[in-house]
Amino acid sequence: MTDIWQQLSQHRAQTKSTAIQSLFDAPDRFARFSAQTDGLLLDYSKTSVDATAMTLLQQLCDSRGVMARLDAMMSGQKINTTEDRAALHTALRASPTTEIMVDGVNVVPAVQDTLKRMERFAEAIRRGQITAAHGARFTDVVNIGIGGSDLGPAMATLALAPYHDGPRCHFVSNVDGAHVHDVLATLNPATTLVIIASKTFTTIETMTNAATAIDWLRTALGDDVSAHLAAVSTAHDKTAALGIDPDRVFGFADWVGGRYSIWGPVGLPLMIAIGADHFCQFLAGAAAMDQHAATAPFQDNLPVLLAILGIWHNNICGYDSRAILPYDQRLSRFAAYLQQLDMESNGKSVALDGSALTRASGPVVWGEPGTNGQHAFYQLLHQGSQVVPAEFLIAAEGHEADLAHHHHLLVANCLAQSEALMRGRTTDEARHIAAARGFTGTDLDQMAAHLTFAGNRPSITLAYPKLTPFVLGQLIALYEHRVFVEGTIWGINSFDQWGVELGKELAQSLLPLVDGSADSAAHAEKDGSTRGLLAHLAQHNRREHPN
Repeated sequence: MTDIWQQLSQHRAQTKSTAIQSLFDAPDRFARFSAQTDGLLLDYSKTSVDATAMTLLQQLCDSRGVMARLDAMMSGQKINTTEDRAALHTALRASPTTEIMVDGVNVVPAVQDTLKRMERFAEAIRRGQITAAHGARFTDVVNIGIGGSDLGPAMATLALAPYHDGPRCHFVSNVDGAHVHDVLATLNPATTLVIIASKTFTTIETMTNAATAIDWLRTALGDDVSAHLAAVSTAHDKTAALGIDPDRVFGFADWVGGRYSIWGPVGLPLMIAIGADHFCQFLAGAAAMDQHAATAPFQDNLPVLLAILGIWHNNICGYDSRAILPYDQRLSRFAAYLQQLDMESNGKSVALDGSALTRASGPVVWGEPGTNGQHAFYQLLHQGSQVVPAEFLIAAEGHEADLAHHHHLLVANCLAQSEALMRGRTTDEARHIAAARGFTGTDLDQMAAHLTFAGNRPSITLAYPKLTPFVLGQLIALYEHRVFVEGTIWGINSFDQWGVELGKELAQSLLPLVDGSADSAAHAEKDGSTRGLLAHLAQHNRREHPN
């Protein structure tokens, strides 16, 4: 395996000076370096990989047992070794006839039972059969969660806005009181359903926001607000203590990680917004990608190809970030969603066996929708001192048929950006432009330097027919499997997240220091910076609120 890494590095050194544009001297470049499944096209022809690189990357995948490990995950083996769990989010979208065994039990029937319960509840809300305390129809749903209990449903609900025909959905995640205040300020408590999404019902941000929302309901409606509450949780004792009817509590197994949970009860607000039929289409898109990932050969396997391109850019080319650039306004939260999916999964420096990694793992993932990003950070993409591989997403068709000219301009911009990143602008071209603008002599040379683009910057484009529930399911599952394959190649566990624990623990210990209930000894245990910041903030509060 080490030899394959060396061969890849040597091949990169030998071909680094080759311009990506020159690779298109081969007329079949696009055909050979793109792949499709179910209407989804992955074009990676504008990257620096060639046939030799792809052969070596396939050998790397084979040496790391990628397909065997993918099969182990999807069959229910406990590949999340640090938590002794399976990682079975794929079971949430599996066919009802599938058999997936965990600890000797087929988990699919229980998944299907939960899905049916969700469907009954969501459709009853949508039809007005389940009503608010005084018989009114629910007009709004507020989902209170954080991390995987927020990013997934918030992103997907926005993405599928054309399919909304149920109550309006709102999302509260940040413990900053501004978030819950601003959301609730726009709503009528008499017609609002609050969904509290926390598997353990102990997540401090979620439970703090939930308590505020319940107080808001009680102030308007009286003490009994159970008709306005539902929960996504497995902590039935805690949900009962809040008066939430067991029929309104939807749980999921510990083999579903938070950032992989949109496919089950965490997706309840999405189901309420778009309906059970469209939600099932969303699941079907993901299931189709699961089948593709498990069976397609290397050269046609979109998740594997996307993963090995990530390995090539990160580990072989040394590009330590990637930009996610959806040219689809309704995917405006997609980059944030992938930040969690990718960086929480693969932001690791320790291998499965506890040893330190000897090469870089997950890159920094960031992005914004086009064309907004063009007027923000694309300057760095085109002329910055660091190369950032760009991943464009574009639909062939928008939902607004009467605004087709907008979509044509959107597509033109997307394709232009990937072309510009590859082509750049030569010094001679820049000098010609500068001269046309009236620059001469030394001024012309200086201006030409500013107008020159190095080019040769890689990009990938994902093209899809239209952003439907099926397509969104495809896209999310594609990136889930991409993250898993990359993690497998690096030899890490992509399904735990121990890195988020320490800060949460320290926040609990700091709260008494912030609210003034701690003694001086607790202050003395903190570092000088933390003590100084606490003193500064406390001094301000004493000045502003002397009583």
